[in-house]
Amino acid sequence: MNPIISLTNVYKSYGAKQVLKGINLSIYPGQVIGYIGPNGAGKSTTVKILCGLISDYEGEVIIDGINLKDDPITIKSKIGYVPELAELYDVLTPAEFLGFMGELYNMPKELADDRILKMLTAFGLEANMHQRMDTFSKGMRQKVLIISGLLHNPDIIILDEPLSGLDANSVIIVKDLISKLAKEGKTIFYCSHMMDVVEKVSDRIVLINEGTVLADGSFEELQQQQGNQSLEKIFAHMTAKESLSDAADQLMSAFGK
Repeated sequence: MNPIISLTNVYKSYGAKQVLKGINLSIYPGQVIGYIGPNGAGKSTTVKILCGLISDYEGEVIIDGINLKDDPITIKSKIGYVPELAELYDVLTPAEFLGFMGELYNMPKELADDRILKMLTAFGLEANMHQRMDTFSKGMRQKVLIISGLLHNPDIIILDEPLSGLDANSVIIVKDLISKLAKEGKTIFYCSHMMDVVEKVSDRIVLINEGTVLADGSFEELQQQQGNQSLEKIFAHMTAKESLSDAADQLMSAFGK
């Protein structure tokens, strides 16, 4: 089986600061990749490259057999992206915004309208579909964002902290949805700081720090390499420069006796 995503010697710098230092990854259809790392590790830069938002990188990125630099538009049509932070058009309703997204992906209107209604209903937003989004809570906005990333039924789904602001029931829905999409052969690229969720939804975990891949394997494989620990403890052991307990003590010392 050929990889659906292949990154070969990918480097990216912002001025004098090198953010990615030779990323090599081969990702296959149906895999759920937990892409984790501390703040500033290079996760968001990797995601922006995959989505075609950053083009001035070094190295080669092949997605579904296409070189990203040769045909970024075709690749974008194959990807669904749910960013951590995004601006919605507040003056629009979910029906209007998602209808607009459907047009951007050249979806037939009847298909888009049917899918929008079903997805909004599944997330409990059917009653709000014609309500302007400037009144929406963060969780409601996040549901609309998730729908917008999945609406065109993409082969590759990139999720950056997709559970932010969601209530417990919606979290369960999204986690179950990720599993079902993977079984259909969709590739999920999942970025999050919520280690317990990454541990549960991912069948492969890639740990990045300071622009390089430190670990790549299933959670069980990482446990074998690092001892029978939680992903949170493995993450801390591999990325922390000093004791996190000592850091907590230093913070407490700011309050005095």
